Amino acid sequence: ASGATLLRALAADLAGPAEDLAAALRRALVEEPPPQARDGGFIRGGFDPRLDDIRGAGAGAREYLSRLEEQERERTGIRGLKVGYNRVFGYYIEIRNSGPAPIPDDYVRRQTLVGAERYVTPELKEQESVVISSRERALARELECLRELTERLLAEVAFLARAGAALATLDALQGLAECGVERGWVMPEIDAGLELDLEQGRHPLVESALGAGRFVANDVCLDGDGERIWVLTGPNMAGKSTFLRQAALICVMGQLGSMVPCARARWGLVDRVFTRVGAQDEIAAGRSTFMVEMEEVALILREATARSLVILDEVGRGTSTYDGISIAQALVEYLHEHPAMPRRVLFATHYHELTALAAGLPGVRNYRVEVLESGGAGEAPIVFLHRIVPGGADRSYGINVAALAGLPRTLVERAGEVLGGLERQRPLGTLAAGSAQLALPLEARHPVVEELQQLELDGMTPMQALEKLAAWQRRAAGEGP
Repeated sequence: ASGATLLRALAADLAGPAEDLAAALRRALVEEPPPQARDGGFIRGGFDPRLDDIRGAGAGAREYLSRLEEQERERTGIRGLKVGYNRVFGYYIEIRNSGPAPIPDDYVRRQTLVGAERYVTPELKEQESVVISSRERALARELECLRELTERLLAEVAFLARAGAALATLDALQGLAECGVERGWVMPEIDAGLELDLEQGRHPLVESALGAGRFVANDVCLDGDGERIWVLTGPNMAGKSTFLRQAALICVMGQLGSMVPCARARWGLVDRVFTRVGAQDEIAAGRSTFMVEMEEVALILREATARSLVILDEVGRGTSTYDGISIAQALVEYLHEHPAMPRRVLFATHYHELTALAAGLPGVRNYRVEVLESGGAGEAPIVFLHRIVPGGADRSYGINVAALAGLPRTLVERAGEVLGGLERQRPLGTLAAGSAQLALPLEARHPVVEELQQLELDGMTPMQALEKLAAWQRRAAGEGP
């Protein structure tokens, strides 16, 4: 019903003097007008009688000039005689100095060249005057005709603006419809909920570039309540950014009336799409890449609503590892805990330690981009499967990608050795993926920690303190309360 209403409104915007205006322009203008009006020749013959009369007078003079060269050769017997034109001297008769025939008496010398003389005759000057005069008068009349056409169009400018907008809308809708039908897209279901459920979603531009059947489709299922934040981990080049962007693009396409590249699509109306992607700085304004990133995150937290869709790609880069991971973790917690925050968040990160957050935040889920590995950390043989599957990645395969990029083998091997040493030290172990413990901000929510914070140590005897510690030890071992 809404589509039919839109089409009726567009048809109404097209109703008006369009045919009359188009017919007038077709009658008046040649098929390929010159780029500048001052060049003339843009009004068709037969459109304006006055213009036709002016052009007729000039045509006779031009015909005389076209025949003049042959006539003068016959009259003078000078076979090398030529008739020419330039902007300085106008039309002239040129005779080479080697000619034996005498120069006629009515020839008036106009210009002397090396090896030639140029002449004019009274009749030649007269016809030249007719040509130039008719050309100037014809251009003046053409400009008058153009002005009259312009005034007629200006009188209908409101209609033309409406019609232009309607045609642009119809053109866009037709293009989207053709793409949807040709590429097997589906119409989405958009309701008042907070879900985002995309089955076999695809990125339309990447799929088009790869060719039919090569793009790996993936699902998104956020219910806006129990599952509302995805922490997406996985290697470089595996497709995390494409996955995030396609989810946002599908929502934008669907809400502007297009079919979408999915097997099935349903979501609650999205009021705005917020993104934090890429790397950008503003050096002239004194703002680093990291500062711009933080400002974008701050804007999202200020402006986004529960109905917004938020796409976060690599928050926390450009500063120390500890700073970056701390900000990234705090951001996930903030989005999860504040009721006014968006209920649909896709967060891609190389901080795979953040996967531990799902253990303490019920609305967070871990997903990873699957990769097939056939070599060690310093070797290149890995295959990107581009499939989004449940669970978190335990590393980013950056050294494998470096090997694929062609870095020297000795460099790649040394990077593998350094990585092994760092992993043994586990400097970020409190956030290690798969660990049963979370970072301190989450541990503070544990009942034992809360009980410890509430104890009045000054009022406890040493025996009471030991008994409390023994009780906590039994609880930790699962032997009792």
